[in-house]
Amino acid sequence: MASLIEYVARRLILLTFVLIGVSILIFAISALVPVEVRAMLYARNYQHISPEGLRQLAEKYGLTKPLYEQYFVWLSQVLQGNLGWSKSSSQPVIEAILSRWPYTFEIVIFAAPLIIFLGIYLGVQSAIHKDTIIDHLCRLLSIIGWSLPSFWLGLVLLSFFYGSLGWLPPGPISDNFRLIRDSPQFIRYTRIDLIDGILNGMPEMTLDVIKHAILPVIVVVVIDIALLIRVMRSSMLETLNKPYIITARAKGLDEKTVIYKHARRNALIPAITLSGMLIASLLGGLIITETVFAFGGLGQWAANAALQFDIPAVLGYAMLSAFLFVVANLIVDILYAYIDPRIRLE
Repeated sequence: MASLIEYVARRLILLTFVLIGVSILIFAISALVPVEVRAMLYARNYQHISPEGLRQLAEKYGLTKPLYEQYFVWLSQVLQGNLGWSKSSSQPVIEAILSRWPYTFEIVIFAAPLIIFLGIYLGVQSAIHKDTIIDHLCRLLSIIGWSLPSFWLGLVLLSFFYGSLGWLPPGPISDNFRLIRDSPQFIRYTRIDLIDGILNGMPEMTLDVIKHAILPVIVVVVIDIALLIRVMRSSMLETLNKPYIITARAKGLDEKTVIYKHARRNALIPAITLSGMLIASLLGGLIITETVFAFGGLGQWAANAALQFDIPAVLGYAMLSAFLFVVANLIVDILYAYIDPRIRLE
């Protein structure tokens, strides 16, 4: 237990330095932009601001100081939650992120478990039934998912289930429930409609949110499960040929014990790495899927911000994405130590 705590503490210290390095990199890229443009990051009425107003903003936020001082001023603003003003959404960047992240979360909360558990399960089954019909079907599913463009699959599903059948509409929630949600009587406990519907005693709202999320979840699962199946299958096949597995079988251990207790546990490490990166990527926004289904999440917001040259929004999105990937790496490292205790000593 002590070694595990020490291992996690080392990783947390490393996490701090990585985040500092990422912030320096993002700041260095933003420093390439002229001072006048960077001053507009903090201007709310950017269309009518005068040159004198820009100069005052530049002085207020230290944009005329040496770069190292600018970095510390910028970092202090970021730590206070001031990521600038988003002209594409007409609100502070941090508020734009907080208002749109719940929609992305509603897709990820359903898609991530399906991707991980189905991907690992199908990868294992494909490996232990190598060159059989099960293996061929799993590999076919993987190839199809890897080959399909997400926008094409989304449009096909949307045109059939909504256009032809009228069952599963686009958007994150129906208009009637949106009006209820935005009314003063509705309490926004978490800002996540999926959860707030239950907390406000309106399970029908939660069911409506689930209905809207079905098609985006299908698209995400079909596309992202493909790589996990391939990685898990390859890792499992390699593990099944290891000497200790051959020895376990020679000793007469039950085949299920050999596969699910010994082989699968050691084959999970590459799959865990990929799963962590996939979840971080999903939480960072599903640009194409959210745009096709008009879901209004982080991905769609970031795409619109980039198209409108909304620098504060793009920088804020970059910081959020970097943070998610760094945290995902930390969680993956902790899972490594749980699965293989030898890693704690490295």
